[in-house]
Amino acid sequence: MTTLFVTASGTDVGKTYVLVKLIDELRAAGRRVRALKPVASGFDATSVAASDTGLLLRAQGLPLDARHLDAVSPWRFAAPLSPDMAAARERRAVPFGALVDFCRAPSEADVTLIEGIGGVMVPLDDTHTVLDWIAAVGAPALLVVGSYLGTLSHSLTAARALESRGIGIAGVVVSESLEQPAAAEETAATLARFVAPARVRVLPRGGATPLLPLLGL
Repeated sequence: MTTLFVTASGTDVGKTYVLVKLIDELRAAGRRVRALKPVASGFDATSVAASDTGLLLRAQGLPLDARHLDAVSPWRFAAPLSPDMAAARERRAVPFGALVDFCRAPSEADVTLIEGIGGVMVPLDDTHTVLDWIAAVGAPALLVVGSYLGTLSHSLTAARALESRGIGIAGVVVSESLEQPAAAEETAATLARFVAPARVRVLPRGGATPLLPLLGL
């Protein structure tokens, strides 16, 4: 079984969009996919279909019921904040050991895709960040970034953080932002100089650029 952790340089840069596209491509290729977003904040139980978890379930052809919600996102919080802050508002916590075990549980899927939350350094609890989570799972990371002003510093900082923990970067996807100071392709070319040998691919908004060739899955 292949496992890939989808993380980002920050929030709202397109992780879920990229993940849904990967699910679609893998299923079209006849691969069995297990897609997870174990920790979800800003979760509205009255609007499940519009949530990131709902989008992942729909992409996998699974019903939006309680059992499948728990199977994809067992730690769901209402406040749209970092997990440590969102959990604290509900007098709860993200149990780091259980989170890692959940992600590493055996599966019949050919490919397991794990979506993180926010960016690489988002706190999960008092002592752990998403970076610690990725390292503990032991999977390579697909780094999703934007093409907005400031993305070069954010993206390269995230890449260096991953490399500092020995986490392989399976690829970088530049998910085109609504507003950008330069063409996304120019941003990708700059990033490519600094993240080699990892490959960089632009995903235009609403575009059909295939992602599987980037990853070799």
